[in-house]
Amino acid sequence: MQCLIDEKGSENVSVVIITVTCNNNGGQPVSMQNIKEVSELAKKYNIPVVIDAARLAENAYFIQQREEGYKNKSIKEITREMFSYCETATMSSKKDGMVNIGGLFVTKNEDIFKMAQQLAIVHEGFITYGGLTGRDLEALAVGLQEGCDPHYLEYRINQVKYLGDQLEEKGVPIVRPTGGHGVYVDGRRFFPHIPQHEFPSQRLVTALYEEAGVRAVELGACAFGSKDPETGDPIWPEVETMRIGISRRVYTNSHMDVIANALGEIYKNRDNYKGLKLVYEGPIVSLRHFTAGFELL
Repeated sequence: MQCLIDEKGSENVSVVIITVTCNNNGGQPVSMQNIKEVSELAKKYNIPVVIDAARLAENAYFIQQREEGYKNKSIKEITREMFSYCETATMSSKKDGMVNIGGLFVTKNEDIFKMAQQLAIVHEGFITYGGLTGRDLEALAVGLQEGCDPHYLEYRINQVKYLGDQLEEKGVPIVRPTGGHGVYVDGRRFFPHIPQHEFPSQRLVTALYEEAGVRAVELGACAFGSKDPETGDPIWPEVETMRIGISRRVYTNSHMDVIANALGEIYKNRDNYKGLKLVYEGPIVSLRHFTAGFELL
C-alpha cells in the first residue's frame, strides 16, 4: 500500500478499501493487526478507510481463533474494534446479515452521510427504509445478531472446511486453508492442459453443472481479466479459481458430499475436457463475467 501511495501520490488515492473476508483469494481473513496498520498508514495521508463488511462475523471468528490476544474476546467485541479503524463501512446483508436482500451503508463522516442520504432517495428509497420493506429491516436486525453467534460461526466455518477436506482427499486442487464462505478450486492445476485464454475455471463451472446440477462461479480469466488500454491486448490475472460459495443455513454435509463426489469424478476424467471460447462480453470489461457468453471448443 505504501508503494501504491508513493507511485500514485496520496492526493490521487481517494479511498482504501479493506474487504473482510477477502473474496478473491479463497475467502481468507484479514488480521486485526493488518487492519490496524493499514488504517494508521491511511490516516497518515488523510485517506479514508472503507471496510467491505459483508462477511465481518466470519472474519471476526478467524481473528478470535487464530490471532494472539483475541481468544477471550467475543465476536461482537472484535467487530467493534474492526470498525473503529475505518471511517465508512458497506455491507451486502445477504452474507453475514443472514437475510435474502438488502444492504447497509454506515459512516462517521457527516458530509458523506448527507450525500448518501440524497443518493439513497434517488437510487433506493427514502432514508427511513432504503428500498427495503419493514419485514426485511426487522429480519436484518435479527440476522446481524445471529450472524455473530459463536456456535453458528463454528458450524458455518467447519462446514466449509468439511467440503475442502473431502475435495482434498480426492486430489482436487484447492486454495488452502479453506476460508469462511466457500471453497476455491484452482482451475489451472485442475485443468493444466487448458490455457488461461481458454478459461479453465469457467470450464470447470460448466462441468460441475453438467455433472451434478451444482452452480459455482468463476473467479479467474473472465472475472479478473482486463485489456491493455493502449494496445487492447488481453491481460490475464494471477488468480484462476472456481468459487463454491456455501449458502448459510441451507445445506447439510450430505450436500457437500454431492459436490465433492461430482468434482472427484470430473478430476478423474479431466483430460477429456477442452476449454471455452469467449463469444460475448459487455462493454464494461470489469463487469463482463456477469453476462459473458461462451462456446465449447
